[in-house]
Amino acid sequence: MGPSTISGNAAAANGAHSAVDTAASHSAIPQQGSTRRIRTAIVAALGLAVFGSIAALAQTQSGPTGTRAAVVRNAAVDAAGNIRVPANYRATYEFLGSWSVAADQGAGAKQLHTVYASPGAVAAYRKSGRFPDATVLVKEVYATSTESMTTGTVSHEQALQGWFVMIADSKNDHPGNKLWGDGWGWSWFDANNPLKTTSTDYKTDCLSCHVPARSTQWIYVQGYPPLH
Repeated sequence: MGPSTISGNAAAANGAHSAVDTAASHSAIPQQGSTRRIRTAIVAALGLAVFGSIAALAQTQSGPTGTRAAVVRNAAVDAAGNIRVPANYRATYEFLGSWSVAADQGAGAKQLHTVYASPGAVAAYRKSGRFPDATVLVKEVYATSTESMTTGTVSHEQALQGWFVMIADSKNDHPGNKLWGDGWGWSWFDANNPLKTTSTDYKTDCLSCHVPARSTQWIYVQGYPPLH
């Protein structure tokens, strides 16, 4: 085998390598394209999943209607219309305002009332001028202590006496239940039992205190700054 044969074999080998390299480069192009398509598909799928999660979250937090209203309402009443003080309302409800009930004699207050509304109630009221169905209002009633302080004679909360809970219900979902009517469910709870009301008939136990506020859904809205 002489130099010319080696040169020829080398040339042939080089040609073969070039052919292989060319084929490999061509075969790599579709693979790269497939990889890009797979990555694009994954990104699109993740995007749809994130969008779906955001949409679902928005639906449950859209105010006192739909899914969120059902959750809030179920936390305060069962299917039979039995009302209870919703758990953890201080962490999730909106502060509406407070009332001071003057002492019968002397200076100061004999009671302080602090009122909370279920999530979305304030925005809904400011939009329509009404509390929509499933709105839950919770009023805390405190006995007070009155003393002289640097700002004057001051009354502050001393001991929780109980809660008053109202649930908006214009559709009269619980006909025949004496704690439901005139657009609301009504119940008082002593401080030692937030799950069982002592009210028996809203017309005799609750309604008379709300008569002056009949034109505003039986609620004294003038005492709640966030509504205005």
